[in-house]
Amino acid sequence: MINYKIVQEELGNIKQITEEEKIKKLSQDYYYFSPILSEKLADKTGDLVLQPTSEDEILHIAKICVKHQIPITIRGAGTGNYGQCIPLNGGIILDMTEMNKIQWIKSGIARVEAGVKMSILEREANKQGWELRMIPSTYKIATLGGFIGGGSGGIGSINYGQLRDRGNVHKVKVVTLEKEPRIIELIGDETQQINHAYGTNGIITEIEIPLAPAYNWSDFIVVFDDFMNAVKFGQVLSDSDGIIKKLVSIHAYPIPNYFLALKPYLPQGKSCAFLTIADNSFLPLQELVKEFRGEITYNPQDKQEKPLQLIEFTWNHTTFHARNIDPNLTYLQTFFWNLEQVEKMYKHFGDEVMIHLEFLRVGGKAIPAGLQLVKFTSEKRLNEIIKYHEDNGANIANPHTYILEDGGRKKVEPEQLKFKRMVDPFGLMNQGKMRAWNQ
Repeated sequence: MINYKIVQEELGNIKQITEEEKIKKLSQDYYYFSPILSEKLADKTGDLVLQPTSEDEILHIAKICVKHQIPITIRGAGTGNYGQCIPLNGGIILDMTEMNKIQWIKSGIARVEAGVKMSILEREANKQGWELRMIPSTYKIATLGGFIGGGSGGIGSINYGQLRDRGNVHKVKVVTLEKEPRIIELIGDETQQINHAYGTNGIITEIEIPLAPAYNWSDFIVVFDDFMNAVKFGQVLSDSDGIIKKLVSIHAYPIPNYFLALKPYLPQGKSCAFLTIADNSFLPLQELVKEFRGEITYNPQDKQEKPLQLIEFTWNHTTFHARNIDPNLTYLQTFFWNLEQVEKMYKHFGDEVMIHLEFLRVGGKAIPAGLQLVKFTSEKRLNEIIKYHEDNGANIANPHTYILEDGGRKKVEPEQLKFKRMVDPFGLMNQGKMRAWNQ
């Protein structure tokens, strides 16, 4: 039994949160998008929240956790979707949002503390003509450390792939939970050891990432009578090297019905594309829309239009908006390797599985990745839907599990498990998320 009164005294001046309601709130993420996870995680909470402001404080916290064998769960803004930052066995919640300094931005590279908000880093990078290579739809509040620990890609992935792709993360500093905690800097390919590991094998304190040249971007809405025409348009646009783009997001009807704020731009019965295109690529975009018999219904270059934040209707914000109207909806995460797979699923499932695609680069090719909306009836039926996709060659990154090796990669990377054995020999970090640790 852990005596938290003694622990709190030993923590000294490190900021602590002890109010039950605040602890409960900081023990949550967006796991409730999944009815499966909702059942398993609803009552999980930490015992104490700490908000460190320096690496020295984190080292002190690490020593205390080792001394008292306290489970520790690291958290950014808590915008993940599969319980990445939910403590399964209580313990300390390490809220990293107070470690938010931008150390420097120069020559297209940024060095920052893990708790920096991505929107703030983006704003500062813009001042020097740079921007983040990829951002989640929650970038306004998401932290960079949380994105690297629990995310994978986002807006911009059509150009730069995913975080796991070589070159997207340069350096990461982590604090270990060894008997004598220390700071380690991972460089280049070594960063894969903590990339998308849910904070199971190191407390990320600092990150160095390359940036992208900033463009003047505009958002567009294009509608289509035929869904597969919209999909083919998305593929050709994604493959068009001369058209500078940042977002290619395709939504089968009736998904547009869930975007209440965009209703004036989404005619009934039509599928749609949400696009972010560089201003200097508007002309070829118009030509491509015409070629695929689409219609631009929102064009920010029309002075009558009010600015829209289309980012916040894409990626998993689509699921968020849909669930606000129908809480029985859930979602899948799918890699489709060709348009034939998309069409087969579209025809087979109909409105039971409404297709939402985000185009991104995988292995140098643009592919349609699915974030389909699913009408949930039972876990058995959900598993049947997943199996049908996999039997037909699509890859499902299961968002209905908090176990690392049951999600996207279907296994724990050997280097991640090896690294955990070194930096977390007592198994205190984010307990229960890595099955291989207990085998």
